[in-house]
Amino acid sequence: MKQRVRAVLVTPAGTMLLIKRIRPGVNPYAVLVGGGVEDTDATLEEALLREIREEIAGVGRIERPFAELTNDKGEVEHFYVVGIEDWNFADRTGPEFSHDDRGEYLLEEVPLTVEAVGALNLMPPQVKDRLVAAVAAGDLSVATA
Repeated sequence: MKQRVRAVLVTPAGTMLLIKRIRPGVNPYAVLVGGGVEDTDATLEEALLREIREEIAGVGRIERPFAELTNDKGEVEHFYVVGIEDWNFADRTGPEFSHDDRGEYLLEEVPLTVEAVGALNLMPPQVKDRLVAAVAAGDLSVATA
């Protein structure tokens, strides 16, 4: 069974980084940075740090597991709260960015408020519900470097 990893990327400014996807014929939606675990990844955490490097040229600090969900394809998705202070979206290297037919990938920085997170068209929707609850409870803080 395919496994995936995703990061709830929390910045020192108390915002969350995510990727806005714009594809022809589909309403724009947002996803958390991450992707598939590869055979060369020794651990889920290593896979997540690799995905952060590829997708936003960032260096993350994994704080803790956040959620585990099974998506509609039967893939297990592991979500982690990750602190991040440095990133450069212009230097991303993920293979998905080299395909013109995959639409646009835009980096967005969203305030960690119930209103802002609740307004997102975030996929998968189950993680959005958990994020809104965590924000309301004040459970998304991260340590500073």
